[in-house]
Amino acid sequence: MLSIDKASVCYDTLCVLSEVSFDLPAGQLLALVGPNGAGKTVLLKSLLNLISHTGKVEWAPDVRIGYVPQKIDADRHLPITYRDLFVSKCRITGEPIDRIGEVTESVGLSGRILETPVGHLSGGQFQLGLIAFALIGKPNVLILDEPTASVDEPGEEHIYSLIHRLQQQYDLSIIAVTHDMSFVYSHATKVLCLNRRSVCVGAPETVTPEILAELYGESQSYYRHHHNHGEEHHPA
Repeated sequence: MLSIDKASVCYDTLCVLSEVSFDLPAGQLLALVGPNGAGKTVLLKSLLNLISHTGKVEWAPDVRIGYVPQKIDADRHLPITYRDLFVSKCRITGEPIDRIGEVTESVGLSGRILETPVGHLSGGQFQLGLIAFALIGKPNVLILDEPTASVDEPGEEHIYSLIHRLQQQYDLSIIAVTHDMSFVYSHATKVLCLNRRSVCVGAPETVTPEILAELYGESQSYYRHHHNHGEEHHPA
């Protein structure tokens, strides 16, 4: 679905992304991991052609991309609901309006949430709406930038389980930025470790403690979410 060869993003003499290369085979889930400031969001914006870059970014001819950003600040006084947004996207993409019922059911959004102004939704409800919005247009690739960033801890596992189910339901290829190594080891088929350059690319089992130490450095940590036992931080 995607081939990247030596993708770089530089500003004057500062390179925030340096010669990153990887492939995304159809139907696979690529987890993108790395510390804050590693260039993960910059890479996603390069894939979406939102910022200038060098190197090759080549998508398959039939690709249809759904994008879930990390965060959108919604004004609590803005009288717009997700139903309004879904209807607008259906009209733009030419999809029938009844597609809204399918995608909202698939992510678990109730009719009440659809009619609530977006600024009044909880973090979890808002994130589910973003995922549903990305599914309109029938994408075959889903790009998610830290999909649990605005979700409380009990909702994290639900979001990650949902992503896994949607991948199977809609036969999606997925690129997901995450800091949750349990999601990586449980659901990813491929991992890109990024810290302005590729530290590793491969199967999840290749991400060893030694690789994580190189990736994050001694002063930072990654975490693994244990089912029913909260969050455990591991110094890298």
